[in-house]
Amino acid sequence: MTLYSYIWQFQVAPDRVAEFERHYAPGGSWTDLFALGRGYVGTVLLKDRVDPLRYITVDTWESVEAYRHFRSSFETRYRALDAVCAGFTTSEVSLGEFEGVASSFERTA
Repeated sequence: MTLYSYIWQFQVAPDRVAEFERHYAPGGSWTDLFALGRGYVGTVLLKDRVDPLRYITVDTWESVEAYRHFRSSFETRYRALDAVCAGFTTSEVSLGEFEGVASSFERTA
């Protein structure tokens, strides 16, 4: 199995940090939505130690096909949640899409 991950960088509005973290962290509204799709592996939320308003998300799926199927199946809910979260950030930048080569993380069911 070749894992598929996409990575985003966010600059969070200073007064919206708690809301951003609540929605984007594992167990938040984004991961709850992703978990409805088959093949979702998990999300990592990273906070920059130098710039505390800069965050990175790494969302991982079993395959690009699993992700695409999720998006087509849940597009309406995805767009609605994206609209709710739009005000949390001052910028969002896609850092790309990646294939897994190696990992020391263990998958939990």
